[in-house]
Amino acid sequence: RWQMAKGIFLKGKNWYIDYYADGRRRREMVGPNKELAEKVLMKRKVEVAEGKFLDIKKEERVKFDDFSAEYLELHSKHKKSYYTDCKIVSLLNKTFGGKYLYEITSLDVDKFKSKRASEVSPATVNRSLGVFKTMFNRAIVWGRVQNNPCKAVKLFKENNQRLRFLEKEEIDRLLVNCNERLRPIVAVALHTGMRKGEILGLKWRDVDIQRKTIHLLDTKN
Repeated sequence: RWQMAKGIFLKGKNWYIDYYADGRRRREMVGPNKELAEKVLMKRKVEVAEGKFLDIKKEERVKFDDFSAEYLELHSKHKKSYYTDCKIVSLLNKTFGGKYLYEITSLDVDKFKSKRASEVSPATVNRSLGVFKTMFNRAIVWGRVQNNPCKAVKLFKENNQRLRFLEKEEIDRLLVNCNERLRPIVAVALHTGMRKGEILGLKWRDVDIQRKTIHLLDTKN
């Protein structure tokens, strides 16, 4: 049996409130106390009037550049890809910094994808989109936003075929043009085929100079 009274109604033994927020009709069960239901209804009406209903205001206050700093600190800081993530996040901040998370749409992401595709390779664009998508997934988990605008954006197809190896003369020119800090890193990459993240993540305990061996404990392949 339903009993209506001033935006509240009784259904069975419990009182419900009935109101509109963000253009949608909403109903909530409060409990058996009618006076409490009236107070909750009044509170909801005030929240709607002040724009503080549910998470609407909360989302509006979270800007992308503020969240990106939090993301790097809490999610990426201890990953091997931290320095790569920092570069990608810096790039994303140039495009989306100042925007609130909820304002970023799939169209915005597609525009970013298209612009980057005119500047770099499809694989590089995909790496940026991958970090972008992960950031919004974290934002959803942490209650900062409700939707991921990157979810509907497709990645580019990548051609992973190796084109060719460097010739000896090319290797010599490459090493000559490296500064003193970069040259040993490039030399290790050339002789071992190690990835940049694997080289930068090396510890002395991973290197056996006597046996001329490097131990990689966590690799992609």
